[in-house]
Amino acid sequence: MFFIFGLRTKVDRSGVVQQVCRHCGNHAAQVITRRSTKFTLFFIPLIPIRTRYVQQCTFCGAQYEISRSDAERLPVG
Repeated sequence: MFFIFGLRTKVDRSGVVQQVCRHCGNHAAQVITRRSTKFTLFFIPLIPIRTRYVQQCTFCGAQYEISRSDAERLPVG
């Protein structure tokens, strides 16, 4: 008997906001994404391990992690 297990990360695009980038200082579109990692057994996602929210600047490409509350209160359009 054998078991197939592992981790799977799913990336969901939450939206785009217009803000000043922390890295380059330009006013550009910032893409908000949600990355959730789950433990899988036989390719079925079972247990959530970690959820991260990331904001990426479309001008310079810099990305940084933001908190869940910041991601939810941003005016996504």
